[in-house]
Amino acid sequence: MQYEEFITAVADRSGLSREDAESLVHATLRVLAERLSGGEAEDLKAQMPKQLQVDLIPPQEEAQSFGADEFARRVAQRSGMSEADAGAGVIAVLATIRDAVTPGEFDDVLAQLGKEFAELIEGTS
Repeated sequence: MQYEEFITAVADRSGLSREDAESLVHATLRVLAERLSGGEAEDLKAQMPKQLQVDLIPPQEEAQSFGADEFARRVAQRSGMSEADAGAGVIAVLATIRDAVTPGEFDDVLAQLGKEFAELIEGTS
């Protein structure tokens, strides 16, 4: 998937403008990089559009452990959105990642994120 296609898909899924969707994507991927182990972030980065790869460089090797609410709070803080909008936006970004990478890679990401995240995106298309 190309960068513009990725941003457009997130905008369509979230109902956000293209600019807000772009900000949301970058914020979500930066938080995701904090949440995934360095190796898994590298694996995901390899399958993402080039313009998004820098956001998936983990700030440290050890993954931080936090749930969906804290994930949304961090995305809201970085994107300037409300936590409710950021929470819905995170689901749109994860669903778009699911479409952009191989099923096995997305399963690996979900395995690290945990059941809470898997349940959030289960009903998305």
